[in-house]
Amino acid sequence: MKKLFMLIVTLVLLLGVLAACSQGSSSGDSQKPSKDKEDDGGQKKYAFIFKNTGNPYGEKMMDGFEEAIKELNGEAILRAPDQPTAEAQIQIIEQLITQKVDSITITGNDPDALQPALTKAMDAGIKVISVDSAVNAKSRITHVNQADPEAIGRVQIEAISEMIGGKGQIAILSATSQATNQNLWIEYMQKELEKDEYKDIELVKVAYGDDLRDKSVSETEALLKTYPKLKGIIAPTTVGIAAAGKVLTDKGLKGKVMLTGLGLPSEMASYIESGVCPWMYLWNPIDVGYAAGYTASALIKGDIEGEVGDKFEAGRTGAKEVVEDGDGTQIMLGEPFKFEKSNIAEWKEVY
Repeated sequence: MKKLFMLIVTLVLLLGVLAACSQGSSSGDSQKPSKDKEDDGGQKKYAFIFKNTGNPYGEKMMDGFEEAIKELNGEAILRAPDQPTAEAQIQIIEQLITQKVDSITITGNDPDALQPALTKAMDAGIKVISVDSAVNAKSRITHVNQADPEAIGRVQIEAISEMIGGKGQIAILSATSQATNQNLWIEYMQKELEKDEYKDIELVKVAYGDDLRDKSVSETEALLKTYPKLKGIIAPTTVGIAAAGKVLTDKGLKGKVMLTGLGLPSEMASYIESGVCPWMYLWNPIDVGYAAGYTASALIKGDIEGEVGDKFEAGRTGAKEVVEDGDGTQIMLGEPFKFEKSNIAEWKEVY
């Protein structure tokens, strides 16, 4: 009986030891995943927030972003509010933080108002970059710029000056008054106009169509009514230039009020071919979105930190380098491209 009792006690103790070992192993697994799971990490989630829905330029940019993310075997989440406001974008940012995305790429509706939400996203470990229209340096890691902003502003003044013979009243039809890219281009336009060669050109107004078609049409009509001697309009926004082109066409003002700016070839081909808009400029928004996708990936992988001098490969858009941008950093794609009668037919089928 004594031997039987001792045997039972020994078995109980042995089972207790085995149970403790098993619990310790389970606890360790729950706190630290296996090496294979760490290496896999799951499919990365790349979010893109544009200014607003119904904007062809933004749709092309998101197409390029999605193309890049597919090449990188990630998941692209494409979002845009109905109205181009910071408040609407903030709601989307909050939703994306909850979804635990890996990166947020945003075309900002306001340079500063988005800072609390974007800072919250970065504090949550999300890589944040801006593209096209920048948010302030504290709100993002880096910015992807479509072209040299000085060159964008300068070429549009050069163009309108040539079109109106170097003298007369001109106006600018912009997007929103808070759009950082638009404001920077306009700033460079105004600096260019200070040159002596433009002394006979008067900038009478900067109007804002908020990148909404109907409002841009109304603002164009108001410019023509308020300034009957107006000789030219610069619209550095794809929505604005298309709206102005329609108004000038409908009112029979071809050759009387000249038009240039930044537009999509597919939307502006008829106005360029008719002469309402002799020529305009842009870059490929598909490439802009595509490069932004690769920039977000490089940040997630740790290939770059968003610091000046960082270099990486951006797929078909080639090697990129992070450069200084005021208090922050940016990646620039290149010079604006001129679209005119000689080449618009081939490009209108592209975008």
